[in-house]
Amino acid sequence: MPNPQNETQQWNAQFYDTKHAFVFQYGEDVINLLNPQAGERILDLGAGTGHLAKKIAGYGCEVIGIDNSPEMVAKAQNAYPEIAFFQKSGADFWFAEPFDAVFSNATLHWIHTPEKVIECVYKALKPGGRFVAEFGGKGNVQRILVALAEALRAKGMNTDVHTNYFPSIGEYTPLLERSGFRVTFAAHFDRDTELDDPENGVIDWIQMFRGFALKELSETAKTEVFAQIKESLRSTNFHDGKWFADYKRLRFVAIKE
Repeated sequence: MPNPQNETQQWNAQFYDTKHAFVFQYGEDVINLLNPQAGERILDLGAGTGHLAKKIAGYGCEVIGIDNSPEMVAKAQNAYPEIAFFQKSGADFWFAEPFDAVFSNATLHWIHTPEKVIECVYKALKPGGRFVAEFGGKGNVQRILVALAEALRAKGMNTDVHTNYFPSIGEYTPLLERSGFRVTFAAHFDRDTELDDPENGVIDWIQMFRGFALKELSETAKTEVFAQIKESLRSTNFHDGKWFADYKRLRFVAIKE
């Protein structure tokens, strides 16, 4: 089966906004780490539907957003016409005018060529510019992915669902350093994340981020797979009447020397 966990994945921008708003809501904390200053020129790499780009612009910054998904770019541009959004790959972009900072939230784990991303970011920054990001780290959503894989195997399917790039600090920070960055902060931490729907939150997550694994299933088979997943995860990912995703995040600040 083709690997959809790259920048050709199709995104449902409306479903993303209505059922997965936690993605950009948690990103507001990364903006605090960015510490945007009035007058700065900042690139939002993987801008999605544009909400965080808008918040950064509210600090008096000039913000440009890029995303590889045309659906996301269209929704962002419609919502925030005062900000420029472009469809560009995070591993293959270039701007003539450099940036004071590159910001990225919940994007880098979708791109399997981290060296190319880092190279593009380095070239895009002014000397002394900063690269501030958060994305999935080693072990991210491991329980959900194991439960999904087991439920699919029960249907005779051996689909690879572990298809994101989830590195550890020890894997990722050397890539930054070899490219000329000085890493001034890095953290790999647990963050169980509440999902929107108290009944089907974990299923919504799977349909949004692992929908490719379900395409060959009949509706009846999907219902059975979903029931097995919920039963498997109830003791670990469901508490206080809510579903949680077992997130482990990697967050860093790197300075272009």
